[in-house]
Amino acid sequence: MASGSEAEKSPEVVLEWPKKDKKRLLHAVYRVGDLDRTIKCYTECFGMKLLRKRDVPEEKYTNAFLGFGPEDTNFALELTYNYGVDKYDIGAGFGHFAIATEDVYKLAEKIKSSCCCKITREPGPVKGGSTVIAFAQDPDGYMFELIQRGPTPEPLCQVMLRVGDLDRSIKFYEKALGMKLLRKKDVPDYKYTIAMLGYADEDKTTVIELTYNYGVTEYTKGNAYAQVAIGTEDVYKSAEAVELVTKELGGKILRQPGPLPGLNTKIASFLDPDGWKVHIIRISSKRTVPKFIVLNSTVDKVLVDNADFLKELQ
Repeated sequence: MASGSEAEKSPEVVLEWPKKDKKRLLHAVYRVGDLDRTIKCYTECFGMKLLRKRDVPEEKYTNAFLGFGPEDTNFALELTYNYGVDKYDIGAGFGHFAIATEDVYKLAEKIKSSCCCKITREPGPVKGGSTVIAFAQDPDGYMFELIQRGPTPEPLCQVMLRVGDLDRSIKFYEKALGMKLLRKKDVPDYKYTIAMLGYADEDKTTVIELTYNYGVTEYTKGNAYAQVAIGTEDVYKSAEAVELVTKELGGKILRQPGPLPGLNTKIASFLDPDGWKVHIIRISSKRTVPKFIVLNSTVDKVLVDNADFLKELQ
């Protein structure tokens, strides 16, 4: 990947970048069987806004971005509809998204009165705790946890994924992506452990919730959930750190850093040790996000160049 003086960097120097970079979670990408139905569900039931939508007939797909605020400051959900495909397999590995609200009971009643989403867990305190939660399911089967919290700048607050080795995953996200371990909780009565990782406190931003179920080391991924995208100030340095960490902890680089064809936006993509895909995208200090970066691919994560990302939105 690197050449010249860059090729001579020590691992210590390479791994300093994730600690200094101003990354943030940008969006999650997944597939749906009826785009207009899902948009109606998310806007009318959850209160999200349709941020943008476009049809690409030459490639036979349409995508839409939804969220609770502008993409240059807030996390978004990127929905993809592939012509003629009305059903997908979510698999066992993807868990849920989460929405923070000041009144879970009120939101649950709103969802119940709709005809597109359903409540699968009635509102009430979590077992052994005081936090009020509920669960809703959208028409494609994606689960949304509803969490009662005070006012927050980011209601779309979690993406939950299941992993086979929690300590390995925590180390990977810390070293490769510069995330912070915000909290970790073991629940032996129900035989699982969770860890929350992100770039700011849980009540201020979107976080990744990793769940380890005792004794389960692998999960089916299905073909519905695709990836998360993360903004970075330098795709090349970020990808260099990821590649180094994959050699230690597992994972795989899928796309070396560079501009997308026809766009100046620079991205890289990789799989984490459990096979979850990430895209990293370059975004500038102005925090603008690109207008359309559509990567209709398998489950992965993407690194996105921050400066280019903002230019595409303008």
